[in-house]
Amino acid sequence: MHVVDHVKGEPAGDSRNVLAESARIARGKIMDLAQLNAQDHDAVIFPGGFGVAKNLSTFAKDGKDCKVIPDIERVLNEFHKARKPIGLCCIAPVLAAKVLPGVEVTVGHEDEEGGKWPYAGTAAAINAMGGKHTVHDVNSAHVDHQNWVVTTPAFMCETKLHHIFDGIGEMVQQVLKLTGK
Repeated sequence: MHVVDHVKGEPAGDSRNVLAESARIARGKIMDLAQLNAQDHDAVIFPGGFGVAKNLSTFAKDGKDCKVIPDIERVLNEFHKARKPIGLCCIAPVLAAKVLPGVEVTVGHEDEEGGKWPYAGTAAAINAMGGKHTVHDVNSAHVDHQNWVVTTPAFMCETKLHHIFDGIGEMVQQVLKLTGK
């Protein structure tokens, strides 16, 4: 989809190259998602953000009727089948809800609560996709032990960064715990 200039809060005229953007952010060796195999890794974590809703799926445009790109669907199914942990934060739990029927995830609260949870409607979309939304605060994580999926709300909540940091840290710790290493 379009590239957003987050300084101006409006679409920019740039074209998107997700692989180039990933390399710039990671400052290191990256690979095409098509090369990711569960057998080569202990776990997978999807950090979320608008890219999940615009580039890894069509959630931003289609909501509960979204499609997930084939490589994401493949990776989620491979890790799930191998019983290897899957971590998702922010909007990324919608990917699991679309791909893994009955998965339990959280994107935070189910009511906007005066703007604190501006994307609260995502919880209803998760339920409509066949997932099960669980309510959690931003500084926590939900572990679906049956599906080996760990989720946290992250930026789905308007709050101080240290609360978001705590929730993401909890998600990562739970993913690591599930690896048994």
